[in-house]
Amino acid sequence: MSRRPLRPLNEMTVSFPAKSENERFARLAVSGFLSQLDPTIDELSDIRTAVSEAVTNAIVHGYRDFTGDVLLQVRIFEEGRISIKVQDKGCGMADIEQAMTPLYTTSPEEERAGLGFTIMENFMEKVRVKSRPAKGTTVVLERTIKGKRRL
Repeated sequence: MSRRPLRPLNEMTVSFPAKSENERFARLAVSGFLSQLDPTIDELSDIRTAVSEAVTNAIVHGYRDFTGDVLLQVRIFEEGRISIKVQDKGCGMADIEQAMTPLYTTSPEEERAGLGFTIMENFMEKVRVKSRPAKGTTVVLERTIKGKRRL
């Protein structure tokens, strides 16, 4: 098993208000930053979809009762490994395993499908979630881009 380097070759961090219109910004920021790895259209589409789900979860579920910021960090490591962190300081989750169960949703009245984590897991190689009630949630998405260019 290869170890991930401790230091990224390149990284970006942005923070934005948890508003639904900023979900599109997050997808564009990630795809623009990762373009330096020359990803395939399919790779980029998968990553954008996973980021969209993670950011939407932070906006819709993390900040149900108040508004805050979403932190988005993208890191590029050797051999095309990427790590994308989406973090909120919202309400957090008491039961991560339950939240990651397909079709589970805390917002059935809004007709949410409860498939966000399932989609993230299908499009990324690894999904890690940390959460504490009243402290927020951090989702880390990892994948290797097999594009043509390497830093």
